[in-house]
Amino acid sequence: MNISNPKKLNRSFYKRDVLTVAHELLGKILIKADGPEILAGKIVEVEAYDGSVDEAAHTFQGKTKRNEIMFGNGGYFYVYFTYGAHFCCNIVTGTEGHGTAVLIRGVEPVEGVERMSFNRFGKNLLNEAEKHKLTNGPGKVCQAFGINREYYGEDLINGRIYLLNQRRIPADRIVKTTRIGIKKSTELDWRFYIKDNPFVSRK
Repeated sequence: MNISNPKKLNRSFYKRDVLTVAHELLGKILIKADGPEILAGKIVEVEAYDGSVDEAAHTFQGKTKRNEIMFGNGGYFYVYFTYGAHFCCNIVTGTEGHGTAVLIRGVEPVEGVERMSFNRFGKNLLNEAEKHKLTNGPGKVCQAFGINREYYGEDLINGRIYLLNQRRIPADRIVKTTRIGIKKSTELDWRFYIKDNPFVSRK
């Protein structure tokens, strides 16, 4: 694994404003260390959600059994099932009561590509095009990493899933756009991705 700074992110990183965390998550390494293999990927695309002002956030209507982890302190994993088809994973941010999180929309595989491929396609990758489709979307990320309801509420500081620090992506390499696949608060430009990265879900 070619990682320049293997230090795990601490709680203080996550307990900040959701947009700040969203920006700085780009380039960080998502690790799943559960079982015999390490799965790792560089975060290349995210979306921020803030229930205090954002009608698209799961927390906009208040606390429920489904979203209660989002109202806790930052540094936990919020996993939900959507469209009756796939799981999505989010990084909880801020402090208790805020109801904010960052959706991981795309990662660039770093380690465990063969396992990710079997999780997604039931086979080894055959070509570069398949590799780019491996983790270029929120549902694909969870399927490739084997993330499901079992990981809801996972502590990113002391759990099986965590993030490693890396150098901050320069501002001129970050693209900011409106979010994808929502019908409310569509004017908020809270989607961020690394420019020209082939693992971004949609340019």
